[in-house]
Amino acid sequence: MTDEITFDDFMKVDIRVGKILRAEDYPEARKPAIKMWIDFGPEIGERKTSAQVTAHYTPETLIGKQVIGVVNFLPRQIGKFMSEVLVLGLADEAGSIVLLSPDQNVPLGERMC
Repeated sequence: MTDEITFDDFMKVDIRVGKILRAEDYPEARKPAIKMWIDFGPEIGERKTSAQVTAHYTPETLIGKQVIGVVNFLPRQIGKFMSEVLVLGLADEAGSIVLLSPDQNVPLGERMC
């Protein structure tokens, strides 16, 4: 278990839903990864990221998928690619990442509540 936080601490993390508009392999990454461009709606706009999700996804299967991401982290350089959002996922039994996604479509940019 990690340290407890307050509800106010949790509310500082801006977690939103977005739709993957574009995805492509990222062969320059140290570990296999996919680059993604995600639309988080009119308030946030389009953000890009890379993620090590190649065990369960191909760029083609990601297009149009709604995903959950943290949109208020500072950008982070991942190799030669600047990541602007952190997509969220969980590890399966083999340690491969499965992306978090709503089970029904929701408006882009909707904040987690």
